[in-house]
Amino acid sequence: MQYRALGKRDDIQVSTIALGCWPFAGGNVWGEQDDAQSVAAVHAALDEGINFIDTAEGYGRSEEVLGRGLKGRRHQAIVATKVSEANLGADDVISACERSLRKLQTDYIDLYQIHWPNRGVPLAETAGALDSLLSDGKIRAYGVCNFAEQDLSEMIALSSCVTDQMPYNLAWRGIERSVLPLCKANGIGVICYSPLAQGILTGRYANADEVPEGLARSRHFADERPLSHHGERGLEEELFTAVAKIRGIAADLGEPMAAVALAWARQQAGVTSLLVGARNADEVRRNIPSLELTLSEDVLQQLALATEPIKEGLGDNLDMWYVPSRMR
Repeated sequence: MQYRALGKRDDIQVSTIALGCWPFAGGNVWGEQDDAQSVAAVHAALDEGINFIDTAEGYGRSEEVLGRGLKGRRHQAIVATKVSEANLGADDVISACERSLRKLQTDYIDLYQIHWPNRGVPLAETAGALDSLLSDGKIRAYGVCNFAEQDLSEMIALSSCVTDQMPYNLAWRGIERSVLPLCKANGIGVICYSPLAQGILTGRYANADEVPEGLARSRHFADERPLSHHGERGLEEELFTAVAKIRGIAADLGEPMAAVALAWARQQAGVTSLLVGARNADEVRRNIPSLELTLSEDVLQQLALATEPIKEGLGDNLDMWYVPSRMR
């Protein structure tokens, strides 16, 4: 297993693949989920050397289930969770953290993250509460999620923020324009969510019509698709043209398409870890081979070239689902 420093925190080393625990919630988003399978996923991750595990208070029962999975093994894990945008007032941050600690059955959180910006609460107020939690030993470090250049710049000026969690993959490369350079310049580690573009970069879908409704709602897809709210024409033709090219590159390498997509993201400068969701132990183990794959500079360039039309078509809006963007 490969490990990297958590942003500027050399004393916190995290695996380059992180276990994403949103699926543990089940419910309307993920469907029926067996808690025993979720606990098995946690154990499999730790057994494979994946020490970085990410959840959020906004993920339903996820924190509680993760807490059960970590029982007796908490010392092996670097646990990240998130405070929701509705709880960013100073007192609310403290209360939310205490709730998360109870659900996770731990007395400290390794990385506590702001899940989404809330422009109704001064960022300085939130940062002050996070600093207080840091001083009290309730958290070891803090970061942000979904902070684009303006919000991230303000957070950097105010605080000791160490990470920014953003969507980043071959089909979603907008952070390369400003956010990724800003992070690299300031020692902010980038945690990539949706590194497989919600399964599209596994090659399991041949065209847009095969993608389930709940997934075919990002700005890649036409606004006529059910559950879409972005009001754009989408880039379905460009997306699946790129997918076909990536599939061909992976075939030439003799590697699974998903492993190639994960290796590309892992090899991007400034990236700390890739957040990969799993519902059971088998899904955890399925992603391990990608860690053994190192792509040549030529292949990295081929993949970037194949997806450049998507990057240009999506423009500067870094929000995968909404127009106008919730990020700034």
